[in-house]
Amino acid sequence: MVAVGLGVYLNNVAKDLPDYEVLAQYTPPVTTRVYAGNGELMAEYAHERRLFLPIDAIPMRVRGAFLSAEDKNFYSHPGVDVVGLGRAIITNVRNMGTGRRPVGASTITQQVAKNFLLSSDQTIERKVKEAILSFRIEQAYSKDTILELYLNEVYFGLNAYGVADAALTYFDKPVSDLTVAESAYLAAVLKGPANYDPYRHPDAGIERRNWVISRMAENGYITAEEAEIARAEPLGVVSTHKNRPIAGDEYYAEAVRRELKDEYGEEMLYEGGLSVRTSLDPKMQSYAQKALRDGLIRYDEAAGFRGPIAEASISGDWGPELAKMPLCGMCPTGISR
Repeated sequence: MVAVGLGVYLNNVAKDLPDYEVLAQYTPPVTTRVYAGNGELMAEYAHERRLFLPIDAIPMRVRGAFLSAEDKNFYSHPGVDVVGLGRAIITNVRNMGTGRRPVGASTITQQVAKNFLLSSDQTIERKVKEAILSFRIEQAYSKDTILELYLNEVYFGLNAYGVADAALTYFDKPVSDLTVAESAYLAAVLKGPANYDPYRHPDAGIERRNWVISRMAENGYITAEEAEIARAEPLGVVSTHKNRPIAGDEYYAEAVRRELKDEYGEEMLYEGGLSVRTSLDPKMQSYAQKALRDGLIRYDEAAGFRGPIAEASISGDWGPELAKMPLCGMCPTGISR
């Protein structure tokens, strides 16, 4: 009777499953990047800042970091890690009543099913749907395709989506140049971007990163010597990823943005991953900006000192008297001094 009841339940759940075949046509929203005439990055436009990277372009040490942190049996399980699931159930039973957060056992395939096809509701029915979809996804797609979807979709914090933009955001370098320690930190931060923020919680980030490094050595992705060297490295986060400023490009970049929006539409501008090369010459732009600034200064100095608009005594409470003074349109603050 239990088996029959379980079969009926699973059959009912399976009827409402989303179509997993849409993953084959999945095109993630990608950042539009605008470059100056010399190839220097001038501006970026995106709802979710992401650069799509094929799995073949992701080095094995980077893949190994994520597999060690999230799903070490990824290439051997059929979508659900039964051993890991059993271990998590035992741990959660032991922790009942202790107030500890339940331990998860989701595989990378299950996370793909949840992120692409399901909600994040913490319900038994959602977990059952996730497991069923994971088996079907594994039958329809290769392991590398599933891993590619995962690494290009996940959120890393600091408004970075996908491993390619995360590498630029945290370390200002392409994925191919990431060291073992840097790869391990990106894999570590996935568990909780806010909890392992490099600026607010650097010690927690290093501790979690070093744990991933140890797992990488245990799983054979790096040697024990490489692991020891990597654990000794500082976190090494450069800064949050920002556009490289080009002198005086603000109005030019805005004009380009408007033209792109009119030509291709807002969706293509912010999600289509356009690569735009403009005619802006940064060197000539800086010369022109300096010439304009110097000319304005010379013009102002040639007029000489024109005297104060008004005067106020600084003895006693001078605030009310200052507030009565006329506004000055030429002053940055709008109030004369």
